Amino acid sequence: MQRIFSQHINFPVVLRVIGWLLVFEGAYMIFPLLVSLYYGEKDVLIAFAISCAVTIGCGAIMFGIRPRNSAMRKREGLLLTAIVWVFFSAFGMLPYLLAGTFNNVTDAFFETMSGFTTTGSSLIINIEAQSHGIIFWRAATQWLGGMGIILFTLAVLPMLNYKGGIALFNAEVTGITHERMRPRVSQTAKDLWLIYIGLSVILAVLLYVPMGGFSAVCHAMTTMATGGFSTKNAGVFYWNSAYVTTVIAVFMFLGGVNFSLLYALSRGRFSYAKKSGPFKCYVLVIVVVVAIILMRMWNKGFCDDWGGRISLAFFDTIAAATSTGFATIDYETDGEFIAGLLVALVFFGGMAGSTSGGAKIDRFLVMVKNTKNEFYKVLHSNAVTTVQIEGKSMPNSVVSTVIAFLSIYLLVMVVVAIILTAMGMPRFDSFFTSLSILSNFGAGYGVTDAPGAFASLPVLAKWLLTFEMMVGRLELFTVLVIFTRSFWVKE
Repeated sequence: MQRIFSQHINFPVVLRVIGWLLVFEGAYMIFPLLVSLYYGEKDVLIAFAISCAVTIGCGAIMFGIRPRNSAMRKREGLLLTAIVWVFFSAFGMLPYLLAGTFNNVTDAFFETMSGFTTTGSSLIINIEAQSHGIIFWRAATQWLGGMGIILFTLAVLPMLNYKGGIALFNAEVTGITHERMRPRVSQTAKDLWLIYIGLSVILAVLLYVPMGGFSAVCHAMTTMATGGFSTKNAGVFYWNSAYVTTVIAVFMFLGGVNFSLLYALSRGRFSYAKKSGPFKCYVLVIVVVVAIILMRMWNKGFCDDWGGRISLAFFDTIAAATSTGFATIDYETDGEFIAGLLVALVFFGGMAGSTSGGAKIDRFLVMVKNTKNEFYKVLHSNAVTTVQIEGKSMPNSVVSTVIAFLSIYLLVMVVVAIILTAMGMPRFDSFFTSLSILSNFGAGYGVTDAPGAFASLPVLAKWLLTFEMMVGRLELFTVLVIFTRSFWVKE
């Protein structure tokens, strides 16, 4: 006879780790609190002080739970990885509510989840009217979510280094396979975070002169997280600087590269880039799309000089490929060609193991090679073929998982788009919005294109898109498996 929860999911250990994470989130709120203090924003400072105290207090209570068994298996790892984003967003929205940025839970939760998942969709119509503390908190949520909340936990909690840590690492780090740079998963997490922090600091320094300290730090955080939140209503175009767009484009590109590859490059192992099929595919796709956009811009008379065209084309292409969401071209004036082209780019995104969203270029490569094999077998039915990446044959199980992932990815996108259409959104707007949210791109189109335009959506649509953000950030399986019977019931 089957029994519910017969897998004996260790809820106490999950709640205990979440408690520790909430304590960290509360401590993390000290940074925007200090920003509010520096700029003399008394009301916002009080809002962050209360939020900080409440979050740390609740976290301390949960951390005080003493489980009989501290083991964390695969199910606990999956459950923790999924629900920690909900907890972080639930407490992370407190500053928005207490500071008066939003007057309801729906909008505040949407904005916070959009930050932590690095989606970048916003309900704030005039960001420049917000306090420095709130603007900094938006950027800080994206920066923390970019590399991953769980990955940070693995870096600082040695107790999760063993089986539980591996389960957590696999659940949150995106990709087809999960390559660890070091034998200990905690050391791998530390190495990834060091690369991430280092690049963020370098970018902030490079942006300091044209942007000033505050905007430079905020854009460094949201660029490396490939999130797209800006301190200005006009985004990076506010500075009207080729230097700013070029620097940000370079670091967006790096954000879309597998951080294990960046780690290898930092160690002088440049041959890794030459051998990496996904990296070469990533670069090739960007170059091809830039060429197409340049021809379109020339044909339609965008910009007066080729230097400006090249800068804009590269910037927008990389912004789409990495799901950052920064944009400079007004797609509406060009009909739907450029928008449609970038939609295809948004779908696959950057490399696995990066901070970018989308289905990942690695899966695109596997799909193309597997399709080629299937065409070959139509003519040679007895042939035995394998998908090879970087000279290594991919197991059939991995190829099957990739095909299943892409199928479910499309299904989720279509289902959400149909529901949005049923709520009154135009069809193209619905499909663009659904793909944009699922890929953590965040940009809108049509009715969701203007700053803060997502605020006009029905409440149900906001909650649906909030859930879709989390599903996209954790790449489907980690979240959706929780809704299956087999996760809870022993077969």
